[in-house]
Amino acid sequence: MMEIGIVSYGAYVPRFRIKPEEIGRIWGVDGKGMGKGLMISQKSVPGCDEDVVTIATEAARGMMARAPEVDPKDIGAVYVGSESHPYAVKPTATIVAEAIEATPDMTAVDMEFACKAGTAGIQACMGLVGAGMARYGVAIGADTSQGAPGDALEYSASAGGAAYLIGSERVIARINKTMSFTTDTPDFWRREGQPYPLHGGRFTGEPAYFRHITSAAKKLMEAMGTKPADYRHAVFHQPNGKFPTRVAGMLGFSPEQIEAGLLTPSIGNTYSGSVPLGLAAVLDKAEAGDRVFVTSYGSGAGSDAFDITVTDEIKRYKRENAPTVAKVLENPVYLDYGQYAKHKGKIIMSE
Repeated sequence: MMEIGIVSYGAYVPRFRIKPEEIGRIWGVDGKGMGKGLMISQKSVPGCDEDVVTIATEAARGMMARAPEVDPKDIGAVYVGSESHPYAVKPTATIVAEAIEATPDMTAVDMEFACKAGTAGIQACMGLVGAGMARYGVAIGADTSQGAPGDALEYSASAGGAAYLIGSERVIARINKTMSFTTDTPDFWRREGQPYPLHGGRFTGEPAYFRHITSAAKKLMEAMGTKPADYRHAVFHQPNGKFPTRVAGMLGFSPEQIEAGLLTPSIGNTYSGSVPLGLAAVLDKAEAGDRVFVTSYGSGAGSDAFDITVTDEIKRYKRENAPTVAKVLENPVYLDYGQYAKHKGKIIMSE
């Protein structure tokens, strides 16, 4: 069987940050306590001139820089998963594809499934490569996520993304198998034309997040004949720091196994970028032979689970050609609420 997996990857998170206590200060809430409850000490904020297009492009350019032997003309698909595409009618994927000089002889589309659209893109690319319809496919998960002023989501909704080049040559991380679990569970939604999403409060935990992640994860381990101890690292969707920590324990994974990929405490919930960024942080440190367990989650609701093995190709891979996730997170710039509101478009400046 053809070996399909990750050939390269890149990540980007904006430099700007805001702390929960600053948000709470405006709304008369114990923001520090809120952050502690969510296990979030700060969250990333896009720059005034940043959106999903710029974030996805930056991540994709880092991905291509690490794989200089790949001709962008051999990219047969570009999928950008997000729930905050800047245009309602005008694809993000075409802009990103042209920015990395991909061939026009390809398929490109914007994907949306709450926070798991990026991993759905990886699955789609796997199918195209496996069918011989594309030599390489690009799957990106990126968001500048929304949270209404004063809502609990405002303490976590952040910005960032990661890009993955999927193929069957020079594979640095083989995807052994992927499985999904999907139901119609309306725990989180945003109607057409509405600026901010609504959520079902505690309903977003059960029967939404925990049911879908544990179901997909257990199905995959059963199919692979594995147990948590067989994996070096594990990455779960991170709407906050508490949920992935809890679900890891429910499944039998240790805190040490999720440590490398747990980014939410320092950058917040990047929605479609959450699991792709967590996996990127793991791959920054991974060694040949490491096995990685990944499970995403998207409200509405569904989970994609992946069993991944890092190959010997990682020894030749040019990780140094693009910033690691740790490097990207250096030198943050902190905002007060007024600056944050301007960056997020909560304040519209007159011309």
